[in-house]
Amino acid sequence: MSKNRFSRKDFLKTSALSTLALGSSFTGTAFNRKNGKSANGDAKNIIFLVSDGMSSGTLALADKVKKEQYGDSSNWIKLYESDRPHFRGLMDMASRNSNVTGSAAAASSWGSGHRIDNGRVNWGPNDEQYKTICEIFRDAGKATGLVTTTRITHATPAGFAINMPSRQMEDEIAEQYSERDYDLLMGGGRRHFDAERREDGKDIFKVFRDKNYSIVQSKAELEAAPADKKLLGLFYDSHLPYTVDHEHIQELGESVPTLAEMTEKALNKLSSRNNGFILQIEGGRVDHAAHGNDPAGLIYDQIAFDDAIGEVMKFTEGRDDTLVIITTDHGNANPGLSGLGSGYGDSPAMLDTMHRYRRSFEWMYGELGFHWSMDGLDSITASKVRELVEYATRTEITREEAEMAAQSFRGEFKAPFHDRSGPGAVLAGVLANYNGIYFIGTNHTSDYVELAAWGPGADSLPTFVRNTQLFDLMVEMAGVRAYADS
Repeated sequence: MSKNRFSRKDFLKTSALSTLALGSSFTGTAFNRKNGKSANGDAKNIIFLVSDGMSSGTLALADKVKKEQYGDSSNWIKLYESDRPHFRGLMDMASRNSNVTGSAAAASSWGSGHRIDNGRVNWGPNDEQYKTICEIFRDAGKATGLVTTTRITHATPAGFAINMPSRQMEDEIAEQYSERDYDLLMGGGRRHFDAERREDGKDIFKVFRDKNYSIVQSKAELEAAPADKKLLGLFYDSHLPYTVDHEHIQELGESVPTLAEMTEKALNKLSSRNNGFILQIEGGRVDHAAHGNDPAGLIYDQIAFDDAIGEVMKFTEGRDDTLVIITTDHGNANPGLSGLGSGYGDSPAMLDTMHRYRRSFEWMYGELGFHWSMDGLDSITASKVRELVEYATRTEITREEAEMAAQSFRGEFKAPFHDRSGPGAVLAGVLANYNGIYFIGTNHTSDYVELAAWGPGADSLPTFVRNTQLFDLMVEMAGVRAYADS
């Protein structure tokens, strides 16, 4: 066992010591099961929701936009304001080799109870392969499910289910999924299962078909999928589209399910199993939008994640057998609404301009023939940038601002902080003059992250949590520790 692993003994000790802290207003109302403290085995089901790359400012921005645009607070904030028994705390998400974690190491800390080097997936420093939480629940006779808006082979879902020396080995991750017999996999990433797209020519779809999985590739096929078969749902070649594009492009809205729709289907399917289940749900493109400094991509994908929280709240209403955890794996780019104007009075109206946005930065890049990994593209003009920005955001930028953005696309713009020289950073900076939203960078941050929970075991958490503790919490509350240690 790794010396970094939080042992069962330490977990139980921390649980006992943390009980007093749960009486504070910061933790909400402590969970009670039959007027007593929850005990090992009380959680028949585990639901773990991850808004990947969500800085605290992202949570706040989405809540403010949702209130003004849709007339309702986010479900996450409503939880904090409600009488529903819940826990609230902060979590240290450091990886084994850095204070700033990557998504693979972060998910692996929950998926195996070990801190992992960035870039690895449940793979130790001496090539140890740690048993994953999905394997543990599968071996205990419980159903297993992974739902994401990224490729299903991406870091966060893989961190709950896969062992791999590098998160980049997505073809190999797809093949390992086919060997591990999990009950439900939904997201993007068709290219890693298709024989014509894989370098080795293996048909991973056929492996799943031979194991009697339903394979669905559209919203209509998902709705029609039989309830009594395992499910592989892959709805896009790569990651699923950003929500702001999904909502404004009819074809996407008709063919690609939302995270909430996938969540509802997963809950209905997995809950039919008598022995219970574990389900991980990821709003993965929040992280991508943060990397790209894309305010509309960020905010509306966070709202879509919040809609999935709403589905989980409906599922758990009146139940005392389901532990729900909501968190993020790390901050990213730390966006926030700046105070602008006299007495900061301009900020509310500036944020309201977000309601008019109808395309992501990713869509604009596609129109320009640009990919974020490029060093530059000489053919991009200020006029074209200005035209696309005004269409995508319904914001009229100046010629000077358009020229700065064009320079960034051509690789000619130099900011004092080099991280802010790329097109996403420069576009975001230009638009901040109109929407008030600014990002500090384009990469992950070392923030202590928001953590919420309810259900059996929520009363066992300290208000400051080490990431690996959540693994121990889940296996203890689900009563599957024997399968973890085997």
